[in-house]
Amino acid sequence: MARKHIGLPTAEIVRFSKQKLLDQLLQVDSCEKAKERILNMETAFRKKIATHTTSLLLEDASFRKFNTSPFVLLIHASHRKYGSVEQIEGDILPAKQFSSMETSAGRMVEEVVLPAYKWECVLSEMHTNYSALDGRMKESSPFRVATLKSGPRCLNDEMSENFADAVLGNARVWAADAKVKTLDFTYGVLYGTPRQSNKKDWHILRNLAEKTPTVGSGKVLMSPDSRWNCKIQIDDVEVEASVRIGKDWWTYLGGENCLLEVMTALIRCCVLPMPTTNQEHEYIISDLGAIVSIDDVSADFNVSLLQRSQLPWLFLIASHFCDVMDA
Repeated sequence: MARKHIGLPTAEIVRFSKQKLLDQLLQVDSCEKAKERILNMETAFRKKIATHTTSLLLEDASFRKFNTSPFVLLIHASHRKYGSVEQIEGDILPAKQFSSMETSAGRMVEEVVLPAYKWECVLSEMHTNYSALDGRMKESSPFRVATLKSGPRCLNDEMSENFADAVLGNARVWAADAKVKTLDFTYGVLYGTPRQSNKKDWHILRNLAEKTPTVGSGKVLMSPDSRWNCKIQIDDVEVEASVRIGKDWWTYLGGENCLLEVMTALIRCCVLPMPTTNQEHEYIISDLGAIVSIDDVSADFNVSLLQRSQLPWLFLIASHFCDVMDA
């Protein structure tokens, strides 16, 4: 087993509570500016998703691209008691789309959400000064730039080193183009928590600290040891680099209610309101019932943005941003 790096920070437990989520929902529901932002994101998501899912279906339509295991297909058919290929096709397609969708879905979310909070998407070809960046906020001091990944375990050692090299190699260009001397660089992760990360993201910071003294007159101003950020100087440009995972990223982007606003817009776009019933469903996944339960939600809880039948979806999506979900 690989040994833990001596400077690796402790990943604190991220706790959410359903009651706080509901309190936040009430707060944004009473704020006209927040509601307008949510409705605008909902509309943008709807347009993106329609195009996105259609293109995925066309791209995945060839069976040769599915890379299925013949043994898994047969075992699955046995488990479901299937007798025809038509039956298993309905299971293969969603499975393929799930595996294909994460990166492209993350990019779609970025393209909708960044402009909603006064950031802009950085669109550039590979092997350019800006190919490592996904977003920036020019009207900020210091100048904010970010590279974004969809989930908490997207990196390996080589990628961590490449991101550090990209910052070291391009920070002066980014600063010069923006006419600034200070940069705030974020490696942001759209969902997850630090405890769920494989910690390769933190190694971006470690690589920055180790490599900075080899770049011109570079020096380390703040070590990343036991921290999720560091500060370096390259010639006359000062860079603070941070790893922001899940809730931390969304709070940085748009404030304390940002994540709740994004989740609400997506749920409104993707989940049809349904009549609520008192019938209890027994979930096969052991902890899913507790995660999505609305038993403790007051019967008179009412907001305009989400229907009661959509509240379990709010708790389900929110569970991807915390380690523990309290009542």
